[in-house]
Amino acid sequence: MQQRRRFSEKWLLGFCLGFVLAFNSIIHAGASIHEYRNEPFTTQSDSFFFHGGSEGLYASQPKSKDKTNKGKSFIRFDSVTFVRTKESTNKVNEMQQNTGLVEAIILEIKDSKKIGASFNKHDAICCTPILSKDISCKVGEVIIQNNPDNPGWPKRIKTFFEGKNEVVNMSPLSVDINSTGMYYLYFMICDPQLKGTIIKGRTIWRNPEGYLPGKMAPLMTFFGFMSLAYLALGLVWFLRFVKFWKDIIQLHYHISAVIALGMCEVALWYFEYANFNSTGSRPVGVTLWAVSFTAVKKTVSRLLLLVVSMGYGVVRPTLGGITSKVLLLGLIYFVASEALGLVEHLRSINDFSDKTKLILVLPVTFLDACFILWIFSSLSITLEKLQMRRSMAKLELYRKFTNSLAVSVVLSIAWIGYELYFNASDPSSEPWEIAWIIPAFWNLLSFALLIVICILWAPTRNPTRYAYSEETGSDFDEEGVSLTSSVANIPDMVERKERMASTATDHVLGLGDDLEEDKQE
Repeated sequence: MQQRRRFSEKWLLGFCLGFVLAFNSIIHAGASIHEYRNEPFTTQSDSFFFHGGSEGLYASQPKSKDKTNKGKSFIRFDSVTFVRTKESTNKVNEMQQNTGLVEAIILEIKDSKKIGASFNKHDAICCTPILSKDISCKVGEVIIQNNPDNPGWPKRIKTFFEGKNEVVNMSPLSVDINSTGMYYLYFMICDPQLKGTIIKGRTIWRNPEGYLPGKMAPLMTFFGFMSLAYLALGLVWFLRFVKFWKDIIQLHYHISAVIALGMCEVALWYFEYANFNSTGSRPVGVTLWAVSFTAVKKTVSRLLLLVVSMGYGVVRPTLGGITSKVLLLGLIYFVASEALGLVEHLRSINDFSDKTKLILVLPVTFLDACFILWIFSSLSITLEKLQMRRSMAKLELYRKFTNSLAVSVVLSIAWIGYELYFNASDPSSEPWEIAWIIPAFWNLLSFALLIVICILWAPTRNPTRYAYSEETGSDFDEEGVSLTSSVANIPDMVERKERMASTATDHVLGLGDDLEEDKQE
């Protein structure tokens, strides 16, 4: 027992450390404002390369010719600065005016093959004297093949170092977006003497309706509708709760808590996206609360499914000795889910590391699998007990619940397969406009499951149909009485049913807790 406890403590400590490290790894809460903080260029073929950002952008609206940004879609360069090394500066001739070139290149993902000499069966990115004889390019610059369908694209913006200056500021300008697509920004250097150059500053990306990236823009509307849906569900549940408040059992309070958490979660996400859309930066405080409420709601929802599957309040009055195990699993899941949510939502859109994502997704996936296995194994035991006791009404209730869970699991597996296909598809043909439905599906699925639980375990005047009873035999509901039972046994059955109803009432009022705890299996 001590070894298991130590192992559990070490496991929990490991997740807590991972949570702290993930939180510390958050560089900034930028998004449509892409910040560069002394970032180095990396070697790419015969050039030096830096990825400045990538987002889905919609075309500017035709009537957006006013001085305001409303209806405009653009990429703006704001105080972008390049700094080269002293060694590089010492190698140049101070008599020269332009002693180094940095190029900013904006292109649609479908035009990615127009960068470099790949169209001429060469691996080179920069133009050389030999290549300049074969193709139309300027020596020392990035080779770009213009798009005949979109003149002037891909877009090239040049910035030159002058004399022996170590620093050069890029001219502030905006590039209007007149065609819907996934846009990439690259900063590239062909001069080998500029090795070690760094970049700092920021670029601002905007869609016609605001600063939300194209992949995320529909989510604001989605969470607005989800807020109304949770509000409607909460109102119906509250009215039912008040109407039958004398017959409320403990499980109803757990369901109410999940509904309240869901309402807070979707409302916070709506306000988070609305603020993000209007300012271009994620409000760290609101985002932290939204991520935390999501993690808490996901944890409590899974715990609710688990305790319902175990027959809590139906075949057992308490969870007994496994309470600590259930709470430990919930705590570990919360830490893992919170860490993943923080890194996903509090970092810029394009700086998310695949390794970081894999490290944080794996524990959540593993814990979800643990929940699923435990839920279905518990359901199997609960169904078996109810069948042995011939509690037909409760058995039918749990069969419906099991079928709903099975359908949700099948849908989840199918959707995971679609996600894998979606993420593995060619980026140039990726339907980024509908990428928002991937996270939206999981919210809809959890909401649908919550509705099923609310319907099956709705407050009613007859809580004994799913409340715990001391009797280890049949519950003798109307549906549970055998048609072959003799008439002489009916008075006994009615008397036992009255005793069971009295016991269930005592349990609801908390009077029979001690006695039931002693009699639990």
